[in-house]
Amino acid sequence: MTELLIERLGHRGDGVATAADGRPLFVPYALAGETIEADIEGGSARLTQVVAASPDRIDPACRHFGTCGGCLLQHLAPAPYAAFKRQLVIDALADRGLAPEVGEARVVPPQSRRRATFAGLMAGRRPLVGFNERGSHRLVAIEECPVVRPQLLDALPALTALTGLVAPRKGGLDLSVTLTAGGLDVAVAGIAARDVERLRLPLIELAARFDLARLSAGNEAIVERRPAAIDIDGVAVTLPPGGFLQASAEAEAIMGELVTAAMPLKAKRVADLFSGVGTFALRLARQAEVLAAESEAGAVAALDRAARGMTGRHRITAERRDLARRPFVEKELEKIDAVVFDPPRAGAAEQSLWLARSKVPTVVAVSCNPATLARDLRTLVDGGYRIETVTPVDQFLWSSHVEVVAVLRR
Repeated sequence: MTELLIERLGHRGDGVATAADGRPLFVPYALAGETIEADIEGGSARLTQVVAASPDRIDPACRHFGTCGGCLLQHLAPAPYAAFKRQLVIDALADRGLAPEVGEARVVPPQSRRRATFAGLMAGRRPLVGFNERGSHRLVAIEECPVVRPQLLDALPALTALTGLVAPRKGGLDLSVTLTAGGLDVAVAGIAARDVERLRLPLIELAARFDLARLSAGNEAIVERRPAAIDIDGVAVTLPPGGFLQASAEAEAIMGELVTAAMPLKAKRVADLFSGVGTFALRLARQAEVLAAESEAGAVAALDRAARGMTGRHRITAERRDLARRPFVEKELEKIDAVVFDPPRAGAAEQSLWLARSKVPTVVAVSCNPATLARDLRTLVDGGYRIETVTPVDQFLWSSHVEVVAVLRR
């Protein structure tokens, strides 16, 4: 056993101490200011005892905390937890030489995630469903989860039966569950195409037995008993099988509020890039005509159907376009009054270069990765934009991930 003083929290939520040889040691579940005992293994350490606890340490909300790898920071009190999320953004921006004022983190409540991906595998002849241990493929068969909506836990019997029916001999399944207006939408990844065909009828029967709204394998709906629809700003949108959706409706509402509030009052035509199923486009259409671009065909089709059925809003034109390979160039942006972009974790490097060359007055950057966001903001600032506001939005509760909404103006 080695006694260590924890100096700070690292970007992944681990406590950071300094080894005798000067190397940093990362200690999961330790907090800044604590004195602990730990077993040291290479560049990391395993917490064995808290000798002197931080005043910020609290009891975790879940019995599986410390075993399940889904949450890292349930033991940190709310105020320092929110400050940690804000600091993640500040540090990422500083790495790119940016120092705007970063607002307080807006944190979603517990039990707010409407979508989660469970792991399913066979332990001998017994199907197990849960989350993986941290840094391991070992499964924690969960009995509770304070992060997700209770209805997702109600899906566990169905997911267990599904795992027993289709789990491969080697490896496991990813079981994505989304709570929709029609009920539970379940998408399975890890089934071979030949097994889907062989098991099609049993899969349909399973969906009926557990009253699933829809059951999909990959991007194919095996059975859709009710529309897997969600409400986006008062518009019903039917999700494509396995399609992307913001994990929390509460976080989506916060980000939608920040994006729409940033729009210039006189904006008549705006672009929503990496638009998904219309998280922002449907909101922006209350004020202006919207050009929405997205690479996933299913998302584009879903947004187009929703836009055709909406009333009292401006037109939305949904276009399928790979913005990493074919970004909107300067000439295409000439008549655009504002741009919103919300790319995958890799960011919007190419699109940011063209925006930096444009004359678009307002750009709102939304990101789930502060590091790539900082890179893209650096490009925009170097092109003449100034950062007006930066707001962290914590929709991945008790993790080391954070969303960010940044508003830029010319």
